[in-house]
Order: sequence, then structure tokens, then C-alpha cells
Amino acid sequence: MKQVRFYKHKKILVLGLAKSGVSAAALLHKLGAFVTVNDSKPLSENPEAQSLLEQGIKVVCGGHPVELMEDGFELVVKNPGIPYQNPMIMKAVEKQIPIITEVELAYQISEAPFIGITGTNGKTTTTTLIFEMLKGGGRNPLIAGNIGTVASSVAQEASKDDNIVIELSSFQLMGISSFRPKIAIITNLYSAHLDYHGTLEEYHQAKARITENQQEDDYFICNADQEGIMEIARGSKAKIIPFSTKKPLENGVFVEDRWIFFNQEKIISLDDIALPGEHNLENILSAVGAARLAGADKEAIIHVLKTFTGVRHRLQFVDEVSGRKFYNDSKATNILATQKALSAFNAPVILLAGGLDRGNSFDELIPSLEGVKGIVTFGQTAQKIEDAGKQAGIKTIIRVDNVEKAVPEAFNLSDAGDVILLSPACASWDQYKTFEVRGDMFIKAVHKLK
Repeated sequence: MKQVRFYKHKKILVLGLAKSGVSAAALLHKLGAFVTVNDSKPLSENPEAQSLLEQGIKVVCGGHPVELMEDGFELVVKNPGIPYQNPMIMKAVEKQIPIITEVELAYQISEAPFIGITGTNGKTTTTTLIFEMLKGGGRNPLIAGNIGTVASSVAQEASKDDNIVIELSSFQLMGISSFRPKIAIITNLYSAHLDYHGTLEEYHQAKARITENQQEDDYFICNADQEGIMEIARGSKAKIIPFSTKKPLENGVFVEDRWIFFNQEKIISLDDIALPGEHNLENILSAVGAARLAGADKEAIIHVLKTFTGVRHRLQFVDEVSGRKFYNDSKATNILATQKALSAFNAPVILLAGGLDRGNSFDELIPSLEGVKGIVTFGQTAQKIEDAGKQAGIKTIIRVDNVEKAVPEAFNLSDAGDVILLSPACASWDQYKTFEVRGDMFIKAVHKLK
């Protein structure tokens, strides 16, 4: 860990706890800052805040009092999920107090280079693939961010010989200032999180920040099949490494004659890849590029691609019961992710879908429902998904209270040889704390069938 003196004796507010806030507060305290933590959860119900209090950190719990911003803070470290419309954040902006997220702290103290992965879909799979490829090649990877340990905790333990592989959301990237990954990836860009960002343009601008501090000796791996991403690439100072699932490239990562190439080097045949789904090809190509650039052996990359079958909650094969194959795709929190999941299967599908209502319709889903023989809905969006199913001509549609009840209903609708797919097309927060909890409930219900 670098010995950073910048924060010594500075008054800093950590707004919102969760794992990243706890780690950031403890780190800043260690660096000599005067830290105040503010969290909406009452102290009596907040073991994280109690732990920080015991370390000598000032804690204000039970709400977000705007008057707290009059305490002379020089920096705010914001939980990524807190929107910029929050009154505390608006007051900080008004007072011209810098606002960062915890990933910026991690970068500032880290001796290890970062490989940063962002995009609308595929971040988790790509991050995991790179980690496994580097691990198999003896390149000392550490995994951080949304699917690993909090970045600032990982960075404290990392050495210059390590590689920190980190999944990054648009929310996190909005709070960077100097963060500069050695290798940056944007897997793809579609419409998402507009309730947070307001417009598609602002969402894309947030994603583009992953490369804004890169220099000529860094690498930016980008989707050559999307003009919006290539426009971002044209503004980057990094060396551009394009990837394409649709056309051969002079350099970069591409598919030709059902083989993956990296800079004209033949890597692996598509027929030898274990991970299902055409949509995963983008993830595989970007991971191959990053792993190769970071020094992974070709043999290690091939081994991972021949054996890796997916990450938990992302088109994860759960079990086969009486000839029905169950897949957990709880991380499909938007329509596009569900479209891609449905395209992965040739067999008839019973789709389990529903969740938080963000105000959108599901008309875009209709063309992808062609191979679906039945739908089981739940959550706030149940009616909207049912309407889409009826427009697609699906005759068997059942509504249940939750995912746990959806599994036996789907089983009863299905026949041997069918796929039963949880791919909700919605966030989980109307019924479940996280998509992981929702996926775990699905897995538990599948195992009950046996």
C-alpha cells in the first residue's frame, strides 16, 4: 500500500455505509483523516456503524441531516448507490466540495495496476474470466468490486506484482478523479439506469470515464461492433484494442472461420468453448484480449475457456430434474440481458420473470419470446410482462407471489427436455434485497424439487 499523506488531518464525510463505506472510512482513519460517517440506518440496527464508532470514528446515523454539510468537510466519499439528487450531495456540489467514490481511494493507495471492466451487460462474466485466466497463468490476480472484496480493502494488501481485476459500475465511475486502469474494457452499451442518470447520454458519459485518465502506454479494449463505444475510443489516449464478433480485424480480438484470434494469433475454436450463449462471445473476446495483454499464457486462456461454464446468478446451470434443465440468470436485471439469455437456448423455455417496476414497458422483449412455451411472473412488473407474453402469442402464463413459488409452477408447466430459466428482466428490490438473494431462493427451490 502506498503511503498517501494527502488525507492527513482533512475533514472527510463518508456518506452511506455498506461494505464500500465501511472500508473507505476505516482506510481514511488509518491515513490520518478526521472522518465522519453518515448512514440512514439507526445506530442500534447498524453493526457496521457501531464498529467504526469503536475505532474512534464519528458516526451520525438514522438519517441524512443536510445541516451536517456545514461542518467544514473538505471531501465527500459517496456510496455509489446514493444519487446525485440526494440533498446532502446537492449541498456538497453547491459548496464545491469534491465528491468521490471508494474506487478512487483504492486507486490512490494501490501499488498494483488495475484492469477495469465496465459495460451494460457482461461485466461480471468478463471480470471472472480475466481473473481465472490470469490465475491459471500465474499472474497474481486479485478480484475486486461488485463481485469481489471491496476495492480499497484489496488495494491495501496488493503488491506491485499483482493485478487488481475490478468490475466497475457507472455509479462508481462518476466518482473518480485520477483513477487510471492499465487496461480498461467497455463490453457494450445499451439503455440502462436512466432512473439514476436521467439520460442515455449521461449514462454513456459515465461509462466513458473508465478511459479518461489513460495514457499512451495503457490499453482500451472496446467493442468495435458498437459505434457509440468506438466514438469513446476516438477520444481516448490509450492504445485501442478493438474486438468484434461480426468481422475480422487487422489487430485486436475477433472471430474468423469459428476461431478466436488475438492480433492474428489463433487462440481457440468456438466449438471448444464451454460457456453457453452467443452473447457471451463479447465477454470472451474482451477477456482474451485483457488476459493476453496482462501476460497470461495462451494455454491458461484455452484451459479456462474449455472449462468455465459461467458465474453464479449469470446463466448459471443449477441442476437437471426429471429431464428439465434449470438455469439461474437472476443477474439479468434489464430486458437486454433477458433477451440474450433466451437466445442461448434451442430447447423450449419456461421463463420466470418479474421484479421492480422502473416505469418501462416490455415491448422490446416480445420478439425474443418466440421459443418460450410458458411464462411464470412475479413482482411489481408481473402484469406488464404478462401483457408482453400475450402479444407474443404465449398461451400459458401464470402469476405467483415470488420466485420460490414460481419454480414448482414452472416445473408443472414443463416437459422433459425443456429449459426452466429465471431471467427476470428487472431489478430485485421490490421483493429481494439483492439479485443474489433472489437467485439463491431460486436455487433453493430447485433443490426442493428433488
